[in-house]
Amino acid sequence: MRVDVRPAAPDDLPALTELYNHYVEHTHITFDLVPYTVESRREWFSHYADTGRHRVLVATQADAIVGYATSGRFRDKAAYDPSVETTAYLRPGLVGAGVGTALYAALFEALRDEDVHRAFAGVALPNEASLALHRKFGFTEIGTFREVGRKFGRFWDVTWFERPLP
Repeated sequence: MRVDVRPAAPDDLPALTELYNHYVEHTHITFDLVPYTVESRREWFSHYADTGRHRVLVATQADAIVGYATSGRFRDKAAYDPSVETTAYLRPGLVGAGVGTALYAALFEALRDEDVHRAFAGVALPNEASLALHRKFGFTEIGTFREVGRKFGRFWDVTWFERPLP
């Protein structure tokens, strides 16, 4: 099935929230512990635009959102502005189906002419699919934070990656 990628719109918030909440409730992939409401995700969404460094792109199949990718602020200090943190979330069952590849390809193409010097990504371990996606897009491992987050009664490691841009 074909995957289309486009900038996210405010009307996408219910689907984006549902997709993200799956990872909040059922996985260690995100360290959020409490599911979001659509209304509470509006603040998150307000930090992104259709142009510039900070984007949210959605992947659709047959008009249904099947994934999204973001490039967000890396740290809250002006000197970090040329750096972004990237991430992708996919509908369960679509890992390895090319959705993440389509999203990251579109995201990095969108960032090509922006003032972005480095992209960073943190991957909570284990997550072989995410490790493979980041390596596929030229990210290199820069280190692992051991037992940095606690969820589901245990501690999880996070490996950090970087990629120069453009």
